[in-house]
Amino acid sequence: MRYGTVDFNHKTILITGGAGFIGSNLAFYFQENFPLARVVILDLFRSNKTLSNGNLKSFGHFKNLIGFTGDVISGDINDKTLLADLASRYRFDYIYHEAAISDTTALEQDLMIQTNLNAFGDLLDIAIAHGANMIYASSGATYGDAPSPQRVGVEAPQNVYGFSKLMMDHLAAKYIQKYTHISIVGLRYFNVYGAREFFKNKTASMVIQFGHQLLAGKNPTLFENSDKIVRDFIYIEDIIQANILAASPKESGVFNVGTGKARSFQSMVDILQETLGTTFTCEYIPNPYVGRYQFYTQADIQTTQEILGYAPRFTFEEGIKAYTPTIKKVFEEECS
Repeated sequence: MRYGTVDFNHKTILITGGAGFIGSNLAFYFQENFPLARVVILDLFRSNKTLSNGNLKSFGHFKNLIGFTGDVISGDINDKTLLADLASRYRFDYIYHEAAISDTTALEQDLMIQTNLNAFGDLLDIAIAHGANMIYASSGATYGDAPSPQRVGVEAPQNVYGFSKLMMDHLAAKYIQKYTHISIVGLRYFNVYGAREFFKNKTASMVIQFGHQLLAGKNPTLFENSDKIVRDFIYIEDIIQANILAASPKESGVFNVGTGKARSFQSMVDILQETLGTTFTCEYIPNPYVGRYQFYTQADIQTTQEILGYAPRFTFEEGIKAYTPTIKKVFEEECS
């Protein structure tokens, strides 16, 4: 399905983090809907490098791009020489910046700030020089334990990831004030789930993780009081919608991207059990992340609707139902 009114044919589009979850979905959206667009993917594809928490430094995976026919470049957005080369080789019309260290449990503050904030400044400079509209991934993690529904301007990040994203938004605001010949839009994603997330490993959504537990015949394991731990879960198709609409906004700024409705982790498992036809007994464990954990997120999407024209299409039930065939397919191909 096409969103918005922009014709991306004959345009050159850079997607950083294009082998990751959201970036790869964007790449295929452009390829399928605008075959004459030139899509350039920059991604630090995965290697054996890990963070101190044991998780991979990069989750980009070639399997997310099987069938993609555009340009693919492997590289680090912290590499200024690489960015300069990109800026000289291409003339971008749109930059979709999805690359980041997105692991909320990562402890490397230096690497997080360098990758998420400082490299963003370099990409903004390219956007200014090229006259390219910039659409970048911010995060609901900027809010921390701010009261729900979360609104832009009331932030209290609880980890360095959320802090780095908030600093990105502040930097973008300075560029918005100074430069008016392009639009700059930050999208604060809430809890995204959907196709091409599997290779995020432990940082993939609990939708696919619980789905695979159930398909493996295991009792789903949740934190205690999961009926009271709620999130604004948003299906990938609505994330793509918001990104496309953000290419030509009424005005620049930062906008929440969620459904505007909060649902519990318990309801997630219940919906999955119904969709998959399972009846396993839930098991509950203590939550080890108390103090660094958001217990209630719900996006205030009023300005997103007014400025971007965004309207979520999928309820939680509809999103999980649409996602279920992919959950099963991935389980058969990658987990069996």
